[in-house]
Amino acid sequence: MQNARFEKYYKTQAIVTDGEWNTLLEMCREPLPTTFRIAAGKENTQVLKSAVEKTYVPQLSNVIFEDETIGPPRPLPWYPGGLGWQFNVTKKVLRKSPEFKKFHSFLVFETDVGNITRQEAVSMLPPLFLDVQPQHKVMDMCAAPGSKTSQLLEFLHSSPNATAASIPKGLLIANDSDYKRTHLLIHQSARLPSPAMLVTNMDASNYPTLSLGISDDLSFLGRKKMKMKGLPPGSEPLLFDRILADVPCSGDGTIRKNVGIWKTWNPMDGNGLHSLQLRILLRAMRMLASGGQIVYSTCSLNPVENEAVIAEALRTVRDFELVDTSSQLPALSRRPGLMTWKPAADRSLNFFDTYEAYIESLPEGKRESARLARSHWPPPPGILESLHLERCMRIYPHLQDTGGFFVAVLRRKQKYQAPTLTPRAEKRAAGTLDDETKLSAKKPRLNNELGEDAVSEPPEEDSSEAAGKPLYSPEVISSNSAGDEDIVEDAYDQDADTSTAEHPKGSGDSSFKEMPYNYIPPDDPIITGCMTQASLVPEFPRHNILTRNPGGEPARALYLTNDLVRRVVQNNDFARIRLMIAGTKIFQKQEGFGKLKDSKGQSYIPPASQFRLISDGLPAVLPFIRKDSILEAKADALRVLVQDYYPLLIALPEEFRLLLGPKPLGTYVVHFKADVNGGGSLTCDIFLPILKFPASVSLMIDKKAKSALSLRVFGEDVTTAGREVLEKLRQKKVASQSVASSGVAPPAVAVDTTTDVEEGGNTKVESGPATTKIDTTNAE
Repeated sequence: MQNARFEKYYKTQAIVTDGEWNTLLEMCREPLPTTFRIAAGKENTQVLKSAVEKTYVPQLSNVIFEDETIGPPRPLPWYPGGLGWQFNVTKKVLRKSPEFKKFHSFLVFETDVGNITRQEAVSMLPPLFLDVQPQHKVMDMCAAPGSKTSQLLEFLHSSPNATAASIPKGLLIANDSDYKRTHLLIHQSARLPSPAMLVTNMDASNYPTLSLGISDDLSFLGRKKMKMKGLPPGSEPLLFDRILADVPCSGDGTIRKNVGIWKTWNPMDGNGLHSLQLRILLRAMRMLASGGQIVYSTCSLNPVENEAVIAEALRTVRDFELVDTSSQLPALSRRPGLMTWKPAADRSLNFFDTYEAYIESLPEGKRESARLARSHWPPPPGILESLHLERCMRIYPHLQDTGGFFVAVLRRKQKYQAPTLTPRAEKRAAGTLDDETKLSAKKPRLNNELGEDAVSEPPEEDSSEAAGKPLYSPEVISSNSAGDEDIVEDAYDQDADTSTAEHPKGSGDSSFKEMPYNYIPPDDPIITGCMTQASLVPEFPRHNILTRNPGGEPARALYLTNDLVRRVVQNNDFARIRLMIAGTKIFQKQEGFGKLKDSKGQSYIPPASQFRLISDGLPAVLPFIRKDSILEAKADALRVLVQDYYPLLIALPEEFRLLLGPKPLGTYVVHFKADVNGGGSLTCDIFLPILKFPASVSLMIDKKAKSALSLRVFGEDVTTAGREVLEKLRQKKVASQSVASSGVAPPAVAVDTTTDVEEGGNTKVESGPATTKIDTTNAE
């Protein structure tokens, strides 16, 4: 863990005092602690917090492993509500120590169902500083793998009103430029289903202005007339209240986790990403409403990727200011942003105090293709002090045993001012990414597949005009003062041509080939049938149900959105914007209903609908279900339902069997009341959907959710999948004893009962009659 260039570069930047440098460097060589957070706003949030505090912390307080005392999990002092946690144990301890092994299983199952998120401590900071409220229009520009996105959704659903919490008025657009990584966002949306969420796949630096439809009220920008490029006259643009720009970066703040950075680090990675980061931030500034806030963040320590980007953005768009966050999260140790820095012109760490000195050092024939621009250097004195870069936040590993991170909060001033950009700025804002800069968001490049020199090269479009020309005018750029009767064409309107965005392979044109979303008429018989079967009250927003197929007829699934998402879906051309998902799935077609037999052997067709309510959509629908239609049960009934896939009705406890037996076939919601004496520890009320068949019943949640629920309530995995795993472990133990006695090796049994809980990970446990396969995808 040595890199002379790394040490020389950051000593030159003076990111810490000389007395702190060795402490910082030694902490960078230490393994990163495991951190996780409990999802806020769920019915079992306090149950999980209590389980960690009152069950697992005491159990893990006196663990001795290989003659070493292992500390228990401890809360992150700055995370609100005591929902963030940290513990320092190795993977060997997690797999070998019985106490930590049980805790690890708890984390794995709860992570998979969305109740817990494995996330680096510093990665939790940007959403906290964004201050999202339920009514806000929010965008996460570089969202994959989605751990921060899930935090934003929690805040969006944080209303104390049950109906408003299930269907918030605001929206969240989670975007990522990488098509494959957007599926991680879809996975996150399934873990925390939301009618207010959309997932898009676009180049963030080139994101188009979306329309909310024709509006007679143009007060949203304080202008009586307004023209928006690319939108019909009178259209209301979607301007966001909050934007998170957690941009692609060199990632050297993750050096404790990604130790390969020690070998590959060089300053040209940050130099090459600077222009991309600036374009993304400038685009965010153009999409922000008056009074709105942007959080810009990186997992890099490099001022070229941090303060330099913030400084140039503030110099370009006058009506923004850095927010002083010193009073927020007082328990968080942080350092102010740097006021001066020196970019390295090459891998050999040749530093220049000014851009002009750098240009003068180049041969005259190479000045037009210089790799660095003026914006890599600090602004000139006078302007520098007015930007208040000290309001930025730097998080160093040695301050609170975390990774390295950078956060800046920018606010658009309330009085609208139309910023003027130079032609150079417009060109850069509309630029597209070349192959080198199309990086997976926030993922440090540890392996250079393009060759060593390719990593250090900045985008060609950035180097062609850098020499001898400032990226933007060095003077403070003044704002236009258009009158009320003017037709305003400003930075909001400067949308780049979306035809240059990334398209699916094999596409013959510039449009995307995604299945369209179509809203179903509220009086459609299918909608009426679903409402009848699920016992929904008339106030249910039936006009916001959509399906995904070209014809618009209900097919296999029905989705629910809120009013704001509906306006976005209906007023924009998604042949140019790849819309991956909108809203949350609430009903799914039950194929087997038409083939069921009644007690007389006759085929049974449900009177209302062939669609059933699914568990993912239940949180959004629950406030609209008639209270008298919800069945009540206790923990003993829950145990029967989680033990088998299709338990017989006669196996249910008598009280619940007599309640359910006379009911017609179909979907029902069961209210399992808090009960600590009914065969388990059900410490809070939970609502779950079941599907009744002629002689059996099924709890309509997947295997992993059943296992997590069983561990939480009964202290053990009593599910079919859990019993299969235990049986295979028993077989493995018997086989090992057989080897010890006979000396003959048995056939291998593929069993692994532990997996790593990684940020944004998707842990899949598949159980079959012969093998148990555990596949963990590390998403970050």
